[in-house]
Amino acid sequence: MFMITTAAVAMLMTSAQPAQTTPVEPNTEAATLASDSLTQGRTISAIAKLEKQVARAPQDPALLINLGIAHAQQGDAEKAQALFERALVSPEPLDLETADGDLIDSRRLARKAMRMLARGEFTPRLTRRD
Repeated sequence: MFMITTAAVAMLMTSAQPAQTTPVEPNTEAATLASDSLTQGRTISAIAKLEKQVARAPQDPALLINLGIAHAQQGDAEKAQALFERALVSPEPLDLETADGDLIDSRRLARKAMRMLARGEFTPRLTRRD
């Protein structure tokens, strides 16, 4: 089984590959659309889409990371940190492929997102009306 989800950290786009363990199965179309919304500055739309997906797959690290990024871009660092932490301890880690073709473990990506958040690299964006 091959599944694709996306997580955006800064401008790095990633897609999830099945991990060693049985992966969670998010709705890939919605996750991709949320990633598009994030990169286009439509964080309100991304949050709405991702929250629905996280409700269906609450331990999916790629969805949790995307949702954390959306909240960070909205200026809610506390909520973003909590979501990154959930992704970090997810019992179902995923191997994520970056746009450059590099593979990175979802836990490593979650730690990277937390460091970026601590350094203020997710600046709140002006939200476009969707």
